[in-house]
Amino acid sequence: MNTKLSEKGLLTPDNSVVAIIDLQPQMLFGVASHDRQSIINNNVALSKAARVFGVPVVLSTVETKAFSGYMWPQIQAVFKGEVPIERSTMNSWDDANFVAAIKKTGRKNIVLSGLWTETCVALPTIQAIFDGYSVFVVEDCCGDVSLLAHENAMKRVIQAGAKPVTALSVMLEWQRDWASRGTYDAVMDIVKTHFGAYGAGVEYAYTMVHQAPQTEFPEYRPVATSAH
Repeated sequence: MNTKLSEKGLLTPDNSVVAIIDLQPQMLFGVASHDRQSIINNNVALSKAARVFGVPVVLSTVETKAFSGYMWPQIQAVFKGEVPIERSTMNSWDDANFVAAIKKTGRKNIVLSGLWTETCVALPTIQAIFDGYSVFVVEDCCGDVSLLAHENAMKRVIQAGAKPVTALSVMLEWQRDWASRGTYDAVMDIVKTHFGAYGAGVEYAYTMVHQAPQTEFPEYRPVATSAH
């Protein structure tokens, strides 16, 4: 069993709730501030980390059938069977069901990811802070229609009191102690799968320095297609 981590202004698995907002195809189409595949990768990593540490997650989507499409399948695969809170509002904090879901967790630190930064991220962040929450905006999980829009949004939320973080920094803050073996292996799997050079370094240390077996990933099996 892992020792309970001290807080003192830091995130722990016991004081956090993750909010994932509007990770939908139509929203991603409009992103021009960052590489879209990187945004997907970082959100999947954050989602997996939340699962590893048992952090409650509130999923939400906007106008799924009328405009935005379903939540990305990569995220649905992590949260199998969980139905996102559907909204018509751009601002999640205007939706009573979303706010109630956050309140129900009893957590006051919201780790927030979403598209787009200037609306779906900034608006609920500012109002959640007004209502007494601390909000940690996972910047590398967010994106906007332009770099200016994203940067302006980040300035605005920081001025309002939000804390900018990344998917990796959140996961490492939850882990914090490498002696916490209950989550160590799962964290290393996420690092090796999603975090590039860091992951490559971990794999090298495992296999070449510590002579551990080479990491095995599920075998790729192409989907059979019928002949035309």
